[in-house]
Amino acid sequence: MTILKVDTVSGIGTEGTVFEGDITFDSLNYMTLPKGTTTQSNRGRGVFSGGYLTGTVNASILYLDIQSEGNTVDFGTLGAATFSQGSCSSSTRGIIAGGSTPSLVNTISYVTIATTSNTTDFGDLLAARSILNGSAGSETRGLFMGGAEPSTVDTIEYVTIASAGNSTDFGNLTEGSKYNAPTSSPTRAIRGGGRNPSNASSNVIDYVTITTTGNATDFGDLTKPGDQFSAVSSTTRAVFGNRFTNVPSPAYDATFDYITLASTGNATDFGDISGSNGAGSSGVSNSIRGVFAGGSQHPSYYNAIQYITIATTGNSSSFGEFNSAGRSEQAGFSDSHGGLTE
Repeated sequence: MTILKVDTVSGIGTEGTVFEGDITFDSLNYMTLPKGTTTQSNRGRGVFSGGYLTGTVNASILYLDIQSEGNTVDFGTLGAATFSQGSCSSSTRGIIAGGSTPSLVNTISYVTIATTSNTTDFGDLLAARSILNGSAGSETRGLFMGGAEPSTVDTIEYVTIASAGNSTDFGNLTEGSKYNAPTSSPTRAIRGGGRNPSNASSNVIDYVTITTTGNATDFGDLTKPGDQFSAVSSTTRAVFGNRFTNVPSPAYDATFDYITLASTGNATDFGDISGSNGAGSSGVSNSIRGVFAGGSQHPSYYNAIQYITIATTGNSSSFGEFNSAGRSEQAGFSDSHGGLTE
């Protein structure tokens, strides 16, 4: 290690010695300067689009800042009122695909997450598909896993997020699945649970490697079957919550499960949601916090938003509310989820 003692630094960016890499200082307390660009440090926005607003299909897009509690703020509007869409995102762009109006649609649109605006056309899915309940992906590629066309399918499709165009076939899940809970690390896309072609809730977790194409591989099982729920993740851990079980009898479940993304195995209990929970919630994260928003227990629709700290275990805490009436089956994505590298 070289020790450099400096009284004055001048001409930065135009002349003199250039220092690169991580810079540390010895002091009475350990300190490391933050890494990353200003753009990266300003990330942390979660976005919700469409869904049912107290039982009526709507086209509004809302956002919140994940690192601070509070209510949502208006972002823009979808091209049409839609629910049960799929969604994925890079650190700059959010993609919204498919859904029902209530007719099934195959359209894909996008927004720039750092700004507020209406959606712009991106392309089309291979087929009109709904009940995607979220999606997964990395900085470069977004995956749409399962859904209904209207019968339940095991299809996986992908898009390159930075360039507009139609989706491409990726492979197949280990079973047909709708209402599932997808999430990702930078290398793996995960599908948790959902409702299978027999209309029964599933406990299956499977995964694919995002940079390749091919069929999914079994990962393990959730602690109990579930569908119409959502997932959040850091780069290492995924948490599933707000579960509904359709068979043998309809029931809402307040427990969270978690898995370690780099390994395989069954899920472990994480904690419970502290507020009202219901089917059709959506999840967003900044890789530290996971936020679960909305849901319904017919005829009630909830506008409550709860959060957890992904690296720990425990019950959720209140975050805020939608700035409107309760909603469910909205798409959710963020600019800093676990599928993005730090």
